[in-house]
Amino acid sequence: MKYTFPDEALRALSTELKTVGIEPLESNNAGRILASPVIADRDSPAADVSAMDGYAIRLTHLRSQQALPVMGESAAGSPAPEMPADGVVRIFTGAIVPAGSDAVVKREDTEEFESEIRLRPTAATLSKGQHIRRAGENALKGSTVLEPGLEINAAHKATMANFGCSKPDVYKPVKVTILTTGDEVGAFQKEAPLPWQLRNSNGESIATLLASKNWISVVSVEHCADDRDLLRDTLASRLQTSDAILMTGGVSMGDYDYVPDVIRDIGGKVVFHGLPIRPGKPVLGAATETGKLVMGLPGNPVSATIGCQRLAMPLLARVSGKKLWLPHVAKVRIQNSGENTIPLHWMRLVSMKSNGVAEPVISQGSGDLVSLGKSDGFIEIPPGLSGEGPWPYYPW
Repeated sequence: MKYTFPDEALRALSTELKTVGIEPLESNNAGRILASPVIADRDSPAADVSAMDGYAIRLTHLRSQQALPVMGESAAGSPAPEMPADGVVRIFTGAIVPAGSDAVVKREDTEEFESEIRLRPTAATLSKGQHIRRAGENALKGSTVLEPGLEINAAHKATMANFGCSKPDVYKPVKVTILTTGDEVGAFQKEAPLPWQLRNSNGESIATLLASKNWISVVSVEHCADDRDLLRDTLASRLQTSDAILMTGGVSMGDYDYVPDVIRDIGGKVVFHGLPIRPGKPVLGAATETGKLVMGLPGNPVSATIGCQRLAMPLLARVSGKKLWLPHVAKVRIQNSGENTIPLHWMRLVSMKSNGVAEPVISQGSGDLVSLGKSDGFIEIPPGLSGEGPWPYYPW
């Protein structure tokens, strides 16, 4: 089936993929994907607390023109004192409000003396419950405070700590094997290779993109020569220990482009082969019978790196259990955009110049590693459109 939009192809392939398993994890769970809901083990707040520094009062005190004696104090981290009938209780932000008090008057709405206060006229509008945060107004005991599928961040960790969730269920890391191909590609090396050889930049760029996610575990980065039998055997073997295989090279129409046939040889279902994108049009997406992802990225380094970020990363997020696996990306405007005359989704390298403003990086094509290194990411311009945007921006 031919897909008009990249996200259409991703959604189609996502239905063939299986989510990884679940494990409880006590530490180092930041950046992992939450697998079960976090439930409030008590009300939040756990009791009525003050939202201000001031004085707990009864509303009847508002009618008094006399000074009111301060007959107690409620501090954060301590039980509240009893509420006196004829006096007020000094109270601090976060402290428990004494039972029987109607509101909290702010300090700035009072005149303070050594052991008493007088209400200023500004306190006359005080209403019942004002400046009091009621027990359970954030969440009631037993309610869900975090949903599964979240990538655990600092805000989530704070919520989890508040409700005593120290060992959440998380999805296991997605085990990924990176398999580069091509007889012209050698190992990463300091010495200059022969003119007809290339250093393996694809293995480096893809491994680096994956390393930024704590929900991914790179099993290995390997290279395979352009030999059909060897490639088939290697792919079949690595699928035994991986949830996903990301391959580069061998997906076009050349005599040595064996990847599509090899994937079918091992029983893989090719959902798409070729998308209306530039660079990276020959990209291939497939799933095994057991729901594992096999992604064939083009061999040219700009195509491979862009394809990994734009297409492979969302699918890996789907396998990871992430709920919002198709990212909601920010948009930027582009200076000196020129015209887009190609009938494809143009993944255009850019460098950021200021907040929300980018500039194109001049590139000589999908093999131009110099332009790739000068970029901060790429924008996606739909077919036939041009101008400053704003356009979706995918940073490295």
